[in-house]
Amino acid sequence: MAKKLILCDCLGSQKLDADVISEGCGLSCSKVYSSLCTSQIELAAKELSEGDAIIACQQERQTFEELADELNLDAPGFVDLRDRAGWGEGNAAPKMAALAAEANLALPLGKSVDVISEGTCLVIGAEAAISAAIDLCETLAVTALVPHSDLIPLDRRFDCVVGKIRKVSGALGGFSVKINEFQQVTPGGRGAFTLSDPLDGAASACDIILDLSGAAPMFPAPEKREGYLRADPSYAPAIASAVFEASQLIGTFEKPLYVRLEPSLCAHSRAEQAACSNCLDVCPTGAITPAGEHVSIDPMICAGCGSCSAVCPSGAISSDAPPVDAIFSRLNTLSSTYRDAGGTNARLLVHDAGHGLEMISLAARFGRGLPCNVSPLEVDALSGFGHAEMLAALACGFEHVDVLMSPKTERDVIEGQAELACSMAGSQAVRLLHPADPDALCGVLYQDVENAVSCTPILPMGSRRQVARLAAKTLQPDADVIELSSNAPYGAIVVDTDACTLCLSCVSLCPSGALGDNSDLPQLRFQEDACLQCGLCSNICPEKAITLKPQVDLTDNAFNQRVLNEEEPFACIECGSLFGSKSTIAKITEKLAGKHSMFATSDAAKMIQMCENCRIQAQYHSADNPFQGGERPRVRTSEDYFSKRKDH
Repeated sequence: MAKKLILCDCLGSQKLDADVISEGCGLSCSKVYSSLCTSQIELAAKELSEGDAIIACQQERQTFEELADELNLDAPGFVDLRDRAGWGEGNAAPKMAALAAEANLALPLGKSVDVISEGTCLVIGAEAAISAAIDLCETLAVTALVPHSDLIPLDRRFDCVVGKIRKVSGALGGFSVKINEFQQVTPGGRGAFTLSDPLDGAASACDIILDLSGAAPMFPAPEKREGYLRADPSYAPAIASAVFEASQLIGTFEKPLYVRLEPSLCAHSRAEQAACSNCLDVCPTGAITPAGEHVSIDPMICAGCGSCSAVCPSGAISSDAPPVDAIFSRLNTLSSTYRDAGGTNARLLVHDAGHGLEMISLAARFGRGLPCNVSPLEVDALSGFGHAEMLAALACGFEHVDVLMSPKTERDVIEGQAELACSMAGSQAVRLLHPADPDALCGVLYQDVENAVSCTPILPMGSRRQVARLAAKTLQPDADVIELSSNAPYGAIVVDTDACTLCLSCVSLCPSGALGDNSDLPQLRFQEDACLQCGLCSNICPEKAITLKPQVDLTDNAFNQRVLNEEEPFACIECGSLFGSKSTIAKITEKLAGKHSMFATSDAAKMIQMCENCRIQAQYHSADNPFQGGERPRVRTSEDYFSKRKDH
């Protein structure tokens, strides 16, 4: 059964054109109600009972979910047409149709794993830690770690130990702790408790850490480390909040698997030579670590910021919550539906589910709301909305993209991605917004944009690299080569042919196959479309003959192999077969002939100029052949045996 969109104008505060919305999004629409959440709740129950429904209201979501539960029905879908469109200015019907069509998309569910916390909690600090342990000991299995013995209480409802944290790793349900100067309480005897002898390197494990030490955080980006709670020990409200949050961290929790890693595509290193480290440089939590020629990701530590996916040049790391295909599908649906419903001058506003959503809601309720041509797109992590997604939005029909920044967004990443997107689009059509309040947001959005782009819309399909290239070609149809800034994941290499000896060490280690050779001739070949600009070739080149050139070639030449350097092959002085190159043989001869013990004589030096087979033959037949043994002993025969007996 087709889904039905249930409309409510919220006491007449917004105008809903059911015909335009229905025709644009392809959903059948109900009549326009006015107070479904209150006086018309019975009508809402009737609509829900008739089949699969999407309710055009997010504010009263809980009310309708409880209603569906009372009716023994599955929870309906929801889409916010009011705050994001109806309470704005202008004809919002095309945008409403686009938002409804996006809400009707069947998007894949994110993967997750279960994390089990049994409630073992380590509380670190001084007086504040003891108070927190007393509050938590009836709920959690608490151990308080204090800096000195004077703080140990007589309360034995929880353990109290003395020591200093040396190392902590892990996350909720799986912390590992190492403690120096560790001392345990000896509970027996009269008077103050005595302690065991100090021990360095004591190891333990816990599910939750409550840090009330007032010292520096134990983890990078501590607010993103699940199970690690931290509060100022001098501020009671913060301690109370942390204690309450810790008390809730017991049971089984779903941990989303935010990203997917394909190690074979990773260009981190080859043969212990460093190459790409983009993801390592931007990961705020330390979830990504080197693992030989590729990296590894600890899913328990990953907080889903999306930065690694945005900066990965090869696609080895890709977002999995949701997949990048889902983002491209949402962008295309918003743009095409808005355009088909009669909307013009489409613009996109990308925001997160926290700060950005609240700003839009406040702007709608108390301000001008969003302009009718600005479609909001909610994403889980702004940093994951990289240059490929920005370019896809512009190429599929949005004339401008604004990103509503959040105070918690990793700005370095998204600023670099926006700069790259603008370079490839040929226009400053991507803008990062930092409004101080909802009114300031409205003020910016209602201004005419100066860098709007226009193109024939495309359907964004394929990998992020493929979509980015197609979008750039669509946005700059007359451009051949676009120069990019350093650290861009697209580009060419420049070879100093005077220095290059065609040793081809760069070919053997190139992780993407952009560099190649020719089995018949001494050639260094290059395919620009495959180049990741990882830098491995320039790092490994013994002659330092390779430099990177960030750019994107929009012509078909990028897909073809071209020769960067070639020489005449050297002919073996014995058999004439071709091997190596003339310059390489000449340099080796210059360095070794007469200067190395193996090539001290002129005859020995000639072997440098022989092919492999002839060199082996020459070595074998030489007078000082190191492989030659002494004369083989004669085979002993029966005659020898009998003649020896006769002699005796």
